[in-house]
Amino acid sequence: MGTIIDSHFLAPTAILTVGYQLIFFIVTALLKIDKVTDFAGSTNFLILAVLTLVLKGTWHFRQVVLSLLVVTWGLRLGFFLLMRILQWGEDRRLDKMRGNLGRLAIFWIFQAAWVWTVSLPVTVVNASDRNPSLQAEDIIGWIMWSVGVSIEAAADQQKLKFKNSAENIGKWCTVGLWKCSRHPNYFGEILLWWGIFVASTPVLKGAEWLVIFGPLFLTLLLFFVSGIPLLEKSADKKFGNMAAYREYKRTTSPLIPLPTVVYGNLPSWLKTTFLFEFPLYSRSPVP
Repeated sequence: MGTIIDSHFLAPTAILTVGYQLIFFIVTALLKIDKVTDFAGSTNFLILAVLTLVLKGTWHFRQVVLSLLVVTWGLRLGFFLLMRILQWGEDRRLDKMRGNLGRLAIFWIFQAAWVWTVSLPVTVVNASDRNPSLQAEDIIGWIMWSVGVSIEAAADQQKLKFKNSAENIGKWCTVGLWKCSRHPNYFGEILLWWGIFVASTPVLKGAEWLVIFGPLFLTLLLFFVSGIPLLEKSADKKFGNMAAYREYKRTTSPLIPLPTVVYGNLPSWLKTTFLFEFPLYSRSPVP
């Protein structure tokens, strides 16, 4: 079993991830700051991609491409989130944790698990000796990643520009992609990581298919834990008593970008079943 684990770089990547996150946890706990939280998470992904690529040393085209995709995403998101938190202040997710060392530790442990799990497709591909010729799955996965990262980057920039405008203080973002999705950045992130998984499938064999838990874990995390639910709760608390916001929420898809004229006229059961409009996203009644 140890040989199997080491041959897939599961142990070294786990040790490195825990150690890297531990460093930032100590910094956060001692200095009582949390401006490095997202930076620590996103840069950890690119470190794992580069580490596994170098450790294996085979430099297959598929390995190099997937590693570059992760590095590109990690650099872009990491520095964007760092600059954003430096402009906007503290990370609100940690408001209730700064004075509680135990809860803060749990958060960082969870972040380490997130990085390691979501990185599994690239880790296993980089550790593999198999190198089949390029297949349709490779191209489809790369296209999914390209579309996803473009949507995520565009949405991030649109919201940053919106929030930095004095005339938009106290408003919710409704510009660009945010007109047709309440969380287009999350849609982009989910799409790009499923693209990474699809592009890894030509290499996978047997139990290696369990790396599907990487994008699945990310999707469930954003759907039900630290992504959409927290932001929906916060928005409902701020704007839930405004008729204009309730109309925006009724006519705007929570994730997949869709024209409001289409989404607003769909029946509730269809929104819930196929478009992820889950009841936990409405803390107050929305007509």
